[in-house]
Amino acid sequence: MNKATIYSTPTCHFCHMAKDYFTSKGVTYEDFDVSINLDKRKEMIEKSGQMGVPVIIIDDKLVVGFNKPKIMELLGIKE
Repeated sequence: MNKATIYSTPTCHFCHMAKDYFTSKGVTYEDFDVSINLDKRKEMIEKSGQMGVPVIIIDDKLVVGFNKPKIMELLGIKE
C-alpha cells in the first residue's frame, strides 16, 4: 500500500482531479489545504521548492501538478 499525501487548495481544479483520481482507484491519501494550513504550506514549499498546487507525494517521490502518467507509474496502476 502506497503512502500518499496531497497538498492542495479548495479552488484548484487540478487538485480536485488528483483527489478524484486517487479515490476512483481506491488509493487512500492525506490531504492538506495549504490555503489555511500555514505549517503544511511551508512544508510543501520546502519539499517542492515552489508554491503551485497540487504537490503530491507518493511514498517518498514528489510529483508537482496532476501528472497522471507519473502518478500511475508510482502507484503501479495500469490503465
